[in-house]
Amino acid sequence: MRNDLEGTIDRGNPDSIASRAQVERQDLRAIAKEAFVYGFPLVEAYKTLYAQALDTGGKDFKAPFNTIGNTARVFTPDDTAFVTPNADTPYSFLWADLRAEPLVLSVPKIDDGRYYSLQFVDLFTQNFAYVGTRSTGQGGGKYLLAGPSWHGGPLPGISDVLKSETEFVYVVYRTQLFNADDLENVKGIQARYTVQTLSSFLDRPAPKAAPRIDWPAPEPHMTETVRFFKYLAFLLQFAPTHPSEIELRQRLALIGVEAGKLFDERTLSAEIRSALADGIDDGWREYAAFKKSRLDTQQVSSGDIFGSRAFLRGNYLYRFAAAKLGIFGNSREEALYPAYFVDAKKQPLDASAHEYVLVFSRDNVPPALSFWSLTIYDAERQLLVPNKLNRYLINSGMQHRLVQNADGGFTIYVQKESPGAANESNWLPAPDGPFYLVLRIYRPKPEAYNGRWQRPALQRTT
Repeated sequence: MRNDLEGTIDRGNPDSIASRAQVERQDLRAIAKEAFVYGFPLVEAYKTLYAQALDTGGKDFKAPFNTIGNTARVFTPDDTAFVTPNADTPYSFLWADLRAEPLVLSVPKIDDGRYYSLQFVDLFTQNFAYVGTRSTGQGGGKYLLAGPSWHGGPLPGISDVLKSETEFVYVVYRTQLFNADDLENVKGIQARYTVQTLSSFLDRPAPKAAPRIDWPAPEPHMTETVRFFKYLAFLLQFAPTHPSEIELRQRLALIGVEAGKLFDERTLSAEIRSALADGIDDGWREYAAFKKSRLDTQQVSSGDIFGSRAFLRGNYLYRFAAAKLGIFGNSREEALYPAYFVDAKKQPLDASAHEYVLVFSRDNVPPALSFWSLTIYDAERQLLVPNKLNRYLINSGMQHRLVQNADGGFTIYVQKESPGAANESNWLPAPDGPFYLVLRIYRPKPEAYNGRWQRPALQRTT
């Protein structure tokens, strides 16, 4: 099996996709849409994998596989590896290659009162495990991270075994930063996050190395054209078929998408290429309608679209939306992300034309066991907004510095120009154009996701 996109395989008749399966054009289009919605998170995640673990000369490179890369600062508008980044917690990153053997991740004891977490994400962007304040406590430990081909059991000195259904895993470390003076403490914690192979941990000879992979470089618009299916076929070889998806994978094969096999649109007739492209367009339209009718109106929340395979229960549109809006987001027990895409009158947010306020009463502050933050993003780039204050968020650690309202609550001003010196502490600078806000609630109390707490609406003032 070739691992590169331009390898040579037996293509047979260029129109064999349609003739072999006797698939009608409308069926090709429907399968292409299904494949696109199903596979979008893998291809979107691959952009981050390539940028952080493979593109050694790129500005977003962090560390090679099986090595932790620490970012001892909060994110800024210069960070572009993935959309809707969190600027609350310095990150550490680990892209794990589990084909040859498992890894052992060591976590130090963390001081009480400091939130931290290790989020384990498979190639489908499903959160399959957690280590951290909420899930395992502050005491630290050693955790064995294994891929689908490993079938061992508990080992001495290992706190827990975390099993992934894909051979590559993304581990996202978040360590709470209290203020600028706390940065050295965070760096010290990051330095004590370590990783080693299982053979090294057991002091045994290493197994045979996994085969070399010829990784294809990401391309512009790779999730918008038929070339999407090349990347999906390439990535599926690292994701063994889940029992619930046997028939789905068979349908994908009808349009030529098979794990590890070359998908070459140049061999297809114009009619077939058009049907597959229409399927991708249909997927984008379904997402846009879902976002407008369900997400923007908060009928579906961030707590519904991020999670494990078991939690998502085969809802691939939810998983698609999560990857599009804020890839690698936490499961709801770890963090919630109530987002603002429209104002109180259901109108799109645009700071070039309007100014806005978000008013939190004393009794309606976000219910967080750890902390909360409100971050603003440029809607076109889905990245943080450059501004003269270098302020990208307002969070609970800043609350004591905010100007208070008469009832003990506070007002956040969301606009492109300063609200004046008296209120500048409460200003969240907006871009000169469309934007959106994400309210993050770390370790949310149950009322944050059972409906008892309602976030305030974003009000237009001009």
